[in-house]
Amino acid sequence: MEDIATVIAEKYRTLSGVLNETTLRLWAAVEARSLGHGGVSTVARAIGLSRTTVYAGLSELASGQIKSVSEQAEIGPVRRIRASGGGRKKLVEKDDALLRDLDALVNPVSRGDPMSPLRWTSKSTTRLAEELKRKGHAVSQRTVYALLEQMGYSLQSVRKTREGGTHADRDAQFEHIARTVTDYQRTGDPVISVDTKKKELVGDFKNAGREWQPKGRPEEVRVHDFIDPDLGKVAPYGVYDLTTNTGWVNVGIDHDTAEFAVESIRRWWREMGHPVYPSARRLLITADGGGSNGDLVRLWRRELQKLANDLSIPVQVCHFPPGTSKWNKIEHRMFCHITANWRGRPLVSREVVVNLIAGTTTREGLKIRASLDENTNEAGIKVTDEELDSLSIE
Repeated sequence: MEDIATVIAEKYRTLSGVLNETTLRLWAAVEARSLGHGGVSTVARAIGLSRTTVYAGLSELASGQIKSVSEQAEIGPVRRIRASGGGRKKLVEKDDALLRDLDALVNPVSRGDPMSPLRWTSKSTTRLAEELKRKGHAVSQRTVYALLEQMGYSLQSVRKTREGGTHADRDAQFEHIARTVTDYQRTGDPVISVDTKKKELVGDFKNAGREWQPKGRPEEVRVHDFIDPDLGKVAPYGVYDLTTNTGWVNVGIDHDTAEFAVESIRRWWREMGHPVYPSARRLLITADGGGSNGDLVRLWRRELQKLANDLSIPVQVCHFPPGTSKWNKIEHRMFCHITANWRGRPLVSREVVVNLIAGTTTREGLKIRASLDENTNEAGIKVTDEELDSLSIE
């Protein structure tokens, strides 16, 4: 709409000298009507009219009471309706403190002020108008909206840029992970990225996103997301092979524990890993620093020892530094595509979850296999100091 707004603004500069208030309003309405959805806002911004004025012109056009060009000619040449300087003065001209008080309510600096009246509420234009009225300003919600645009404010969502606290050796940690991955791949040994996707409700619940459906026939789901006592939730634990661009997802129905995490890796090895790497001499796992596979989780270490014993090869783990989970390859090479594949579709059964995961592919050749893990996982298992000391850990 930006190019269209520029054209309309140029038309206005050309015609402004010969339009009176009535013809300007009608011309603006005609332009807005020709643009369709969003036309009123585009025209109002381009020529500096209020949306209310443009809507008034649309109402006049719809009423069919507009005089024809010949009738206008009989009246005489175009002229001003009001004398120069006539009309109601703008609020900011009558109320010097209005802009200052509005800016104080929405300025980012005031967000940390515990005494700010809007510190703990959403700053909608309606709430801002109410607060300004309490301060003695005669202002409407629509005027607040226009003033905010005039002051350079716009509706914006938050942006994820801050990663929290960082370690002094974070770059060195990333370099170490990169070197280790390259070394494993050079020798033909498997490198996997692991993580648990967020738990998903199973049943006819709303799932984010949109999917093509016949017009007027959206798939109906429950209004409230109360967990189904029979279907519960599923915890998809993923294993992504960095070298072959393939993945395995173990769909658990119980607690997301370290025992479940390692069992997922064991299943990947049995179904996908060993057939591809029959002569593997070692296994590298890259993982987040928290969750069921966190670097401080004792049960994770104990279960990895069991896995290494079963596989008869060393298992090495590289944990990403705190606050850098987005760098874990599985996040943006596998999980994001699974989410896109089931967007807008209710996960009505566990089988649907498994099939949608397994049906996920990309142009780059990603292939995923999935299975349902109906085992129960005991939560809160304690690993004693004696057990930890018995592990073969470097």
